[in-house]
Amino acid sequence: MKFYNLKTRSYVEVEDKDVKKKEMVRKTKNGELIRYALVGTHGGQTLYKFVKKADYDALKSDVIKD
Repeated sequence: MKFYNLKTRSYVEVEDKDVKKKEMVRKTKNGELIRYALVGTHGGQTLYKFVKKADYDALKSDVIKD
């Protein structure tokens, strides 16, 4: 899966076994906003990729709980 590394400003390929799912909930004045992210590790760095809910649900991976 492709992730963008902000530190090196390049795309890197992360193996599917190193990708996990995470829901990020943010409280706003009108309620809660949920963002769906994929979290990958590459070279000791943690990389994030925000995706649509349909893509989030389609991925068969572990979920990170906070």
